[in-house]
Amino acid sequence: MDKQGLLDELKAKITERNVCRELAEQATNLVLGDGNPDADIVFIGEAPGKNEDEQGLPFVGAAGKFLNEMLAAAGMDRSDVYITNIVKYRPPNNRDPKPEEKQEFWPYLAEQLEIIDPKAIITLGRHSMEFFLPDAKIGEVHGHAFRKQVKFHDGRAVEWLIVPLYHPAAALYNGGLRQTLIDDFLNVPKLITTSSK
Repeated sequence: MDKQGLLDELKAKITERNVCRELAEQATNLVLGDGNPDADIVFIGEAPGKNEDEQGLPFVGAAGKFLNEMLAAAGMDRSDVYITNIVKYRPPNNRDPKPEEKQEFWPYLAEQLEIIDPKAIITLGRHSMEFFLPDAKIGEVHGHAFRKQVKFHDGRAVEWLIVPLYHPAAALYNGGLRQTLIDDFLNVPKLITTSSK
């Protein structure tokens, strides 16, 4: 089975197992991810918002438009990368995902990453960063590359390149962060090239 088929199976598994039942009951769509299943780069946000929930796709609102602009500026396209979130259902009123919700979705995100097997993982915001770099502060580590071992449910471990960035939504509300995020983003291709195995 190809990677897209495996991702479709993963989506079905999340629904069948009733992951985060309370979130699922109030959501319109399960938002698994979008983009190229053979991508070298996976972007991980925190959770879907209103537009994402309605369309069943990640990063399609204002933050998504900004993400698309930055991808273009860095010479990338959405069709080249894969975009997902830790939590796959919209939390009510766009609140932050709770620690237990992130914990419940973590094995499925790990499986998603295992299927795609990217060269680099770009975390967008602190919620996704803390799974890979639990003791890091985003203000100190944004825009830097880290090699990190990630353990899967079966005990295997894979080493990935992790690059934490600010979340595009934060940059929309904070003008100072906007330029920082753009600068970090433009540096991503170079970071990946110089840090790859």
